[in-house]
Amino acid sequence: MDQEINKEQEKLKDKEAQSTEILAASLKLFAEKGYFNTSLADIADASGVKSSAGIYKHFKNKQEIAQALYTWIIDRLNVSIDDIRRRNRKSSEQLREIVDLWFRLTDEAPDIMQFLLVLKVSEFLPDEKPLMQTAPFVKIHKILHNGIKNNELKAIDSQRAYCHFFGIIESTLRQVLAGDLSKKAEYYEGDAWLTAWATIVKK
Repeated sequence: MDQEINKEQEKLKDKEAQSTEILAASLKLFAEKGYFNTSLADIADASGVKSSAGIYKHFKNKQEIAQALYTWIIDRLNVSIDDIRRRNRKSSEQLREIVDLWFRLTDEAPDIMQFLLVLKVSEFLPDEKPLMQTAPFVKIHKILHNGIKNNELKAIDSQRAYCHFFGIIESTLRQVLAGDLSKKAEYYEGDAWLTAWATIVKK
C-alpha cells in the first residue's frame, strides 16, 4: 500500500516538474518570438517533451499555457507589492521599491518583464483582466492615490500620476529589453527614477 502511494506521489511530482518545464519554456519563447509565432511543437522541443501531443497531458492548448503564466506572474507581483507596502509607510518609499523591483526583474528575469511590458496580452487572452485592473496594479494606483491625499504628490488623479511616472519607467525598461539601450537596466535606474519622480512630486 505504501509503495503504491509513493509511486503515485512520484508520478505527481514528475507531472508537476514537467508542467513547470513547459511553462518556463513557453515564457521564454513567448518573450523571444511572440505568442502567435510560437507553436506547441516549439514548446515541446524547448521543454523536452517528446512531441506536441505530450503537451496535452498538462494543458488543453497554447492559450491555457499563457493563462497559467499570466496568473503566475500577476500572483508573484501581488505578493511583492504587498511586501513593499508592509515595509514602507510613505508612498515615495513604496514607489522607490517598486521601481527597484521593476529594474531588477528586467535584468534578472527579462522574459517576465517582456511578457508584462511588451506582449499585448489582450490579443491572446481577451477574457483575462487587463493588466491595470489586476490586483498588483490596483494597489500601485492606491499607493499613488495615498501619496496625492497625503500631499506627497501633485494634486492630480492617480491615473494621470501613473501615466506620468510609470510612463518614463516603463519606456526605459522597454528600450533595455529591445536592446535599444546597451547597458543593463540597473545602469539607467537612478536617472529614470529622478526624471519620473520629478513629474509627480509635490514641490
